[in-house]
Amino acid sequence: MSSTFDPDFLWGAATSSHQIEGATAEDGRGPSIWDTFAATPGKVANGDTGAVAADHYHRYREDVELMSELGLGAYRFSIAWPRVQPSGSGPVERRGLDFYRRLVDTLLEAGIQPWPTLYHWDLPQPLEDAGGWPVRDTAKRFAEYAATVHDALSDRVERWTTLNEPWCSAFLGYATGRHAPGRRDPAAAVRAAHHLMLGHGLAVQAMGEGARVGITLNLTDVTPLSGSATDLDAARRIDGLQNRLFLDPLLRGAYPQDVLGDLTEVTAFDHIQEGDLKTIAAPLDFLGVNYYAPMLVAGDGPYNESAYVGSPFVRQVDGGRPRTDIGWEIDEGGLQELLLRLSRDYPALPVYITENGAAFDEEVHDRARVAYLEGHLRSCAQAIERGVPLKGYFVWSLLDNFEWAFGYAQRFGIVHVDYATQRRTPKDSARWYADVIARGGL
Repeated sequence: MSSTFDPDFLWGAATSSHQIEGATAEDGRGPSIWDTFAATPGKVANGDTGAVAADHYHRYREDVELMSELGLGAYRFSIAWPRVQPSGSGPVERRGLDFYRRLVDTLLEAGIQPWPTLYHWDLPQPLEDAGGWPVRDTAKRFAEYAATVHDALSDRVERWTTLNEPWCSAFLGYATGRHAPGRRDPAAAVRAAHHLMLGHGLAVQAMGEGARVGITLNLTDVTPLSGSATDLDAARRIDGLQNRLFLDPLLRGAYPQDVLGDLTEVTAFDHIQEGDLKTIAAPLDFLGVNYYAPMLVAGDGPYNESAYVGSPFVRQVDGGRPRTDIGWEIDEGGLQELLLRLSRDYPALPVYITENGAAFDEEVHDRARVAYLEGHLRSCAQAIERGVPLKGYFVWSLLDNFEWAFGYAQRFGIVHVDYATQRRTPKDSARWYADVIARGGL
């Protein structure tokens, strides 16, 4: 069965600064929370760090040439806040901004749209030392940084993403301690979630009218194990924390009351000030969706992941599906269900899949990744046929990279990176994806 996409459907690939750039101490770049976290024994597998990663900082021209060979229409990358503003506020490091100017110019010369993300988890360490995202001032500093980068690149860049996956920044960073900065304070995580969203809204304001701005959320299709009241309530709770806690203030201008009720034992919500929700609900030009795996949940916990604060009796259930090497279940149908739900429950807004991919350690001949991508792209095509305004797809990831707490043990790239030599080798999935792009579909 063939699946074609509109001629203007945007085909891209995605990366993030800390995962590929390396050069963490060059040209005035300051330390980020991930530099500090990775340097702490036991936090990252094998003691890996992002100090070199895929050395994209020095090899970006080679990487853009690869993108061009694959026929990419767009490249989603992130800008390292500590490379541009080492202290998180105040003076700007021009050498850092100049790197992104060169990258954007090289992309444009190759006919590839630059899609920068302003924040993909690498908070300047001095801001964390001052309290991090649980502190309101961090949102204000983010807006100032956003304005600085926008002023420097707005003549070259059409579309901007403020945040990548604020759920991860808030709950994995401040509740579970599994991600930087490694704190375990549920109340701080809830405050961080609000201030991340506030930072988004303030950044939209700071970038000014005419800026085409979106945000990227990691969303999932949450299903109850059964129709029992306890399982239905478990699904409501997890959907609330994972999806609606972010979708509702962005697209409806209010937090879901049931989620606030679930969290009353965690925080008093005195960090939410008058006018915050209006700021957060600033009009968006698009919504970015990162999708990797579904969630099947039951209400007879306790849940084994403290990221889902306020949900002590919820557990995640094995759905019996095949899994990727990182352990995530594969369910392309969940992507279609998620897209249909967004189209049904929220105001109409162009949607882009800003990340979708899989970790498989198959070197260059990665048949499992090709099957994964093909299944998810078919789900995208079916969602479009059913009326979802899906406008583009970015595979995660262009390159094998530093996979956060997993270090270099997991490979998501469609291009293989030999970390010892930094040699790039397109995998079978890259060649397959290039053919999909050339034909405009499957």
